[in-house]
Amino acid sequence: MRTLDFAPLYRATVGFDRIADLMDRVLTTEVAQPTYPPYNIEKTAEDAYRISIAVAGFTPDELGVEVKDGTLLVTARKAPETTEKTYLHRGIATRAFERRFALADHVRVSGAVHEHGMLHIDLVRETPEALKPRRIEISTATSVAAPVLEGTAAKAN
Repeated sequence: MRTLDFAPLYRATVGFDRIADLMDRVLTTEVAQPTYPPYNIEKTAEDAYRISIAVAGFTPDELGVEVKDGTLLVTARKAPETTEKTYLHRGIATRAFERRFALADHVRVSGAVHEHGMLHIDLVRETPEALKPRRIEISTATSVAAPVLEGTAAKAN
């Protein structure tokens, strides 16, 4: 097992704690990732994404979608069956699951839809105005007036 020490990274950087935490989380998780339930992640527009999870056998009431601390958590708990059924073959897995997705900064969940055995979760990246590029007007030296300091005008009189 390989172990990496991120202490030097924490000492030499400012404001990159989230990146270091993400790297630490990725490297310390189990090697065998769960494969149930299967899912797709697609880019639907420039700043829009969709996670589609196969949830055959679950009703919308048995599914949960929650966002907390930059992590999307999808859970499913099957309600206990009230009638006794005898299966000759049971190929549709309806076992409980919990699936986590790390969300980037400024990504929010815009909605979730359950249709045809699929749970579709739509995500949107919303860049704040302060982080968007803005154009700065360049003026010429003749159009810039010299700033007048308080008190200098009073001394001149």
